[in-house]
Amino acid sequence: MGLLSIIRKIKRKEKEMRILMVGLDNSGKTTIVLKINGEDTGVISPTLGFNIKTIKYHKYSLNIWDIGGQKTIRSYWRNYFEQTDGLVWVVDSSDIRRLDDCRAELHNLLKEERLAGASLLVLNLEAMDGSRHWQIVGCSAHTGEGLLQGFDWLVQDIASRIYVLE
Repeated sequence: MGLLSIIRKIKRKEKEMRILMVGLDNSGKTTIVLKINGEDTGVISPTLGFNIKTIKYHKYSLNIWDIGGQKTIRSYWRNYFEQTDGLVWVVDSSDIRRLDDCRAELHNLLKEERLAGASLLVLNLEAMDGSRHWQIVGCSAHTGEGLLQGFDWLVQDIASRIYVLE
């Protein structure tokens, strides 16, 4: 995110954050978004394309872009990178056979220049390098355990970087 974007956000009365939620298909992204928003998670179908949810979280408005993770869709992820304040990477740690794919896709995302200033929250994955703001939080999309802890960190980290003049 550029300096001009930060200045614009400082001037806004309503504090908005653009959160990009990505990961492989069936990793639990949509379930997490619904759970945080207090919605029913009983029936969920694969995300073809994207879903956008705006959630009030503390004193912030989170625009969460839940992007489909099917292999055929991943090449389109780059279309959503502009003005992203936070990146949530979700992995189903029980899907052991796809952990290598998951790691490779995450590493590809971390190379993206347009995401360089975004905070990174990893849900259910092993540790990463220390070159960016990041946090790993174990969670359950079904029970909600750990989700609020992860989003507390994400929102606080973004706010400390882009709302510096408060």
